[in-house]
Amino acid sequence: MQFRLFSCALLILNCMDYSHCQANRWRRSKRASYGPNPICKGCLSCSKDNGCIRCQPKLFFFLRREGMRQHGECLHSCPSGYYGLRAPDMNRCSRCRIENCDSCFSRDFCTKCKAGFYLHKGRCFEECPDGFAPLDETMECVEGCEVGQWSEWGTCSRNNRTCGFKWGLETRTRQIVKKPAKDTILCPTIAESRRCKMAMRHCPGGKRSQKAKDKRNKKKKKKLLERAQEQHSVFLSADRSSQ
Repeated sequence: MQFRLFSCALLILNCMDYSHCQANRWRRSKRASYGPNPICKGCLSCSKDNGCIRCQPKLFFFLRREGMRQHGECLHSCPSGYYGLRAPDMNRCSRCRIENCDSCFSRDFCTKCKAGFYLHKGRCFEECPDGFAPLDETMECVEGCEVGQWSEWGTCSRNNRTCGFKWGLETRTRQIVKKPAKDTILCPTIAESRRCKMAMRHCPGGKRSQKAKDKRNKKKKKKLLERAQEQHSVFLSADRSSQ
């Protein structure tokens, strides 16, 4: 009789454990049924209020903030301004710490800058440093065309002559020290000219000088002739009045 009572007691306890297990299974299945919700996509564990808590091994955990609230997401790649950081416990999206960076390889190395900024050695600049130029439309700074210092201004000349004109041109040049890494990158100008006043307007013994001399002599003769005519007119007037 005592053995039968003991067996019944064990049976009742087993049934209670079984019902408890079944209840736990039902609760787990109930939580699992929440998984197909869009905010739980790719999650290993998910919360209705906070979204993903843990992600599947190949995905990155990203904590999105919207005002005072935040919820987790599991993504194949991190959004703009973040980079993927893999770890044994869980892969995470970490924010780029480089100013004006749109996407980065690591915390301190940018791979793409925001619009209007140039990428140079993992940093973002408003313009490329000296000796570097942007590569096409990629906004990435590469080694540009390096030029030397300007030479002194040359002799003022015109039509390969250093005299005979009032104004001429003087030129200065500089040499290309290093060619650019890409043929699409243009070198800065290596020669420039400016207007200058010639030191000698008239060439000694030149045709232009002789013409100018003849012109001056002609004017001088004309003035002498006009003066002689005036004197002659005065003489005639005085002679007539005396008669």
